[in-house]
Amino acid sequence: MLKKYRVRDYDFKLIFLVLALSAIGVIAIGSAEEALVSRQLAGVAAGAFLMIVISFFDYTMLLKLNWLMYAANLVLLLAVWQFGDETKGATRWLEIGGLRFQPSEMAKILLILCFAQFIMKHRKKLNTVWMIAACVVMYAIPWVLVWKQPDLSTSMVLLVMFCIIMFAGGVSLKLVFAVLAVAIPAVALLISLALQPDNDFLTDNQRNRILAFVNPEEYQTTFAYQQLNSVTAIASGQLDGKGYKNNEITSVKNGNFLSEAQTDFIFSVIGEEFGFKGSVTVIVLLFAISLECISVARKAKDVAGTIIAAGMGGLIAFQGFFNIGVATFILPTTGLTLPFVSYGLTSLISLFMGMGFVLNVRLQAKRAKQ
Repeated sequence: MLKKYRVRDYDFKLIFLVLALSAIGVIAIGSAEEALVSRQLAGVAAGAFLMIVISFFDYTMLLKLNWLMYAANLVLLLAVWQFGDETKGATRWLEIGGLRFQPSEMAKILLILCFAQFIMKHRKKLNTVWMIAACVVMYAIPWVLVWKQPDLSTSMVLLVMFCIIMFAGGVSLKLVFAVLAVAIPAVALLISLALQPDNDFLTDNQRNRILAFVNPEEYQTTFAYQQLNSVTAIASGQLDGKGYKNNEITSVKNGNFLSEAQTDFIFSVIGEEFGFKGSVTVIVLLFAISLECISVARKAKDVAGTIIAAGMGGLIAFQGFFNIGVATFILPTTGLTLPFVSYGLTSLISLFMGMGFVLNVRLQAKRAKQ
């Protein structure tokens, strides 16, 4: 399980980027909801510890437990379906032994690990119809369980992750373009049908969120309210921001016009208090972490390592894009957290653990090229 590694092979750059972004998150949460700072700090400390520990374990050995990971993932998602806590019309949380967590956040990491091993084992058959069908079916089972919670936002992220996993695994580009040629118009038609009032594919809340994005004027006092206030908050920060924990009466945050400011709209808090400079800093850090993961993926010693690093890089990039897209009103409201920044211990610790695997991929890539 453990190998001997050299200190100079360790990716300290990735650790610095992750911790810097996490520090910004703690600071922003301190302004959005000060009572949560101690818990977020504890989450960062626990996550960083797990990241370092995991980084020294041979990922090729851990991946041999991929079917156990897959089964555990399904059990947790099924448990949510049967015994989960309902909050705001969705059942996404599970409490075991006094520990309350969100299995769908863990599912993102577990699926990357499971498919990394599965695809590496069957990589020579990846471009066959039966192999692709097997991957789709395996992935569809946990995806449906997440969708049924209902959790449209996490379902969207999981779909993007599946595409990244398959691409990193070596699926043929011809097949990718063929699938896109069918999928894009199919998705457009599906969305159009789903928005019809008499269709139950989307919940009323999900449908109204999309309609509010298309026609914000009609929903400006209801479903578009948060996003309109978010844009106002970010714009009011201008270049340098209004200052950390400012007491200006014109502050959108201080006026409590943002709900879930510590999670879904944490970027709005950063934009208002730290301005364009603070917002760009967060975006650059997210981009840098994703690029570093892609760099690790390119140097990985095997397909599994490539999938792990590319999967984590894609997860950080797309979830960050979705969260910031909601905050700036270029996407409908999704309810996704901003990686390493938003409050949410399950998401935070899961991401740190995923980064631990990326660090080990990097360590073994260096050793493999000696």
